[in-house]
Amino acid sequence: MKNNLYKRRIIDSKIDLYLETFGAVCIEGPKWCGKTWTSSFHSKSQIFLGDPAGNFQNRALAELSPQIVLQGDQPRLLDEWEEVPALWDAVRFEVDKNSQKGQFILTGSAIPNHKGILHSGAGRIARLRMRPMSLFETGISSGKVSLQELCKGHLNPILTGDVELMQIIDCIVRGGWPANQEVSIDKVHFMAKEYLDAILTDDVYRLDGVQRDRKKMELLLRSLARKESTTVTNKKIRDDIKEVDDENLVVETIASYLDVLNRLFLIDNQKPFSHNIRSRVRVKQAEKRHLSDPSLACALLKATPAILLKDLNTLGLLFESLCERDLKIYAESFGAELFHYQDYNNREIDAVISLPDGDWCAFEIKLGANQIEVAAKKLIKLKEEMEQEQDSIPPKILGIICGLSNAAYQRPDGVYVVPITALAP
Repeated sequence: MKNNLYKRRIIDSKIDLYLETFGAVCIEGPKWCGKTWTSSFHSKSQIFLGDPAGNFQNRALAELSPQIVLQGDQPRLLDEWEEVPALWDAVRFEVDKNSQKGQFILTGSAIPNHKGILHSGAGRIARLRMRPMSLFETGISSGKVSLQELCKGHLNPILTGDVELMQIIDCIVRGGWPANQEVSIDKVHFMAKEYLDAILTDDVYRLDGVQRDRKKMELLLRSLARKESTTVTNKKIRDDIKEVDDENLVVETIASYLDVLNRLFLIDNQKPFSHNIRSRVRVKQAEKRHLSDPSLACALLKATPAILLKDLNTLGLLFESLCERDLKIYAESFGAELFHYQDYNNREIDAVISLPDGDWCAFEIKLGANQIEVAAKKLIKLKEEMEQEQDSIPPKILGIICGLSNAAYQRPDGVYVVPITALAP
């Protein structure tokens, strides 16, 4: 790896920290998000288990003698370790023998069955989730506003520049795949289409050797694309498939297939948030559905830029997905977490940033600047209601993440407004 060719990722600083803290680091995430490239940057030697050279001789060697492939300058990269699950225990055993930090980097695009993996690796092997590139990493976002500072209530008003609707649509359809960033807009959909085809043709079976119904898997994926950024249950997904495709999938099959997609990192749902476990307000526990990148939903829905221009409802949901992908990446870089909020008093918050100190921030996500006023009133009302509730902890910060806004500022009512194209960790 030539350092001058590497484009730094937000996760890099956390990888450095983990290599100084643990004996080994496992970097997991969807295929083609840049795990190998990033891990190679941090390693001093590598072995690629998926390399087909010599009739997959690296894999055969690892299966024959895992200890042999661990030999090399450290940190040593074991790319796609799940091809030989026994490597997990071999790494754990090697780390136990030697107390040195940063001995190995493992990358994985799938979570194999635990059969054959004897130990969790807790305390020895730390896990990091890597995602497709955020707008800041691709250079679309200027990074003039720090999410971490915003969550502390620090924001200097600044003009961030005009944003065209087609620029936002381009970001959604193109996605955060490193290999797709220099491709012309009329060709970007091929990447996501081939990505999905490769998973359905090969990865689903290779995960555990179980042959699954490809047609049913495709029906499920298309339904997930239609329900992107919503909190539908498995039963509602079943009903959606029946209504749209006139096909019957039982809930048990849906649950089983969702587990497969999760293990392949194709799903990246947003968990529900409870601002106080002692609060008397009942909080809904449904996760908000997300594929790992909004471009996958576009591919499944055959949503071209021209089609999205004519379907602003779908565009709004995909824009929300884009923002929440980036918010998750930014928040995790400084130890925070991303959630969503729904309760049985019909109150909802698009994005909740839960901070390490226990405070939390509420954000609404709006594509158009004409939606800011309504979103601000909703946030203020929610905060006022929570302040009146016993045992309730109101949000520390109220904010609106916007698409078509040319400035970052704080409104007179205290609500912050920030364009997604100006946000950074």
